[in-house]
Amino acid sequence: MELHVTRWKRYGHDRLYANLPDGTAVGWADVPTGGITVLRAEYRDDVIALLTKHLQNLTEPAPPDRASEVPARPMLPPLTPADDLAVNLPGESIRDLLDESGPGVMGRVISRLLRRPTEWDSWRKGLAGERRVGAELNRLGRQGWHVLHSIPLANKVDIDHLLIGPGGVFSINTKHHHKRAVWVGDDSVKVDHGKTAPYARKSRAEAKRVARVLERYCDFPVPVEPVLVFVGVTELKVVSTQLSVRVYQERQVSALAPLSGVLTADQVEQVYSVARHRQAWAQA
Repeated sequence: MELHVTRWKRYGHDRLYANLPDGTAVGWADVPTGGITVLRAEYRDDVIALLTKHLQNLTEPAPPDRASEVPARPMLPPLTPADDLAVNLPGESIRDLLDESGPGVMGRVISRLLRRPTEWDSWRKGLAGERRVGAELNRLGRQGWHVLHSIPLANKVDIDHLLIGPGGVFSINTKHHHKRAVWVGDDSVKVDHGKTAPYARKSRAEAKRVARVLERYCDFPVPVEPVLVFVGVTELKVVSTQLSVRVYQERQVSALAPLSGVLTADQVEQVYSVARHRQAWAQA
């Protein structure tokens, strides 16, 4: 299996990591001392040969021209199981919130018997919506797309879903309005002709936030499109002419599958390796 090498400088360390294609580190070399540590015994010979070659090829660079010096692009540490967001299930952030702070089984039973709404009903509805949309997005893996769910950001907020593939990156916000009618204009959304909701504005802001994070670690532009997906609605009417947010019902997200020509295969994998790393989003 082909290994690739990344250099990591942080906290006074300077190391070369040998990684599998999925980003898992199997060995590393300390640049100042030349010492090599093998993390996976089955790759020992390949790790030693590869890192030794890279250590030999390292040369002291000429002093940079201060007038044209560009700040070094930050690097993420090797991916660990604890930091891998690829294992997150749809709605996992909401599920954790309900488990930690929501009512217990007895409280839920009593509320149902009394038909008494609680402050947690909207959270459960949101959880159901994210699971339904997540199931639809997971089907796109067969068309070469990567899907991530419940990406935690700072201040206890999260991104519902992130879709990464040849057609670019899509930041997906799920809204569950069971048996409601939704109207979408150029920059406004109304549910059952009620007050204007800021869904479109927030989706655009989220997409910009995602692009900033990904471009911080990628050496190429990463276009991110905002997407609103409405779940359980009786009607979805889109009358916009200049809306910069894609709008779908949950079963319509398959329309994203054939999109291509935005990112190369290598760029898709590089973006995915950044997006799945929890630490990339820690300060987002």
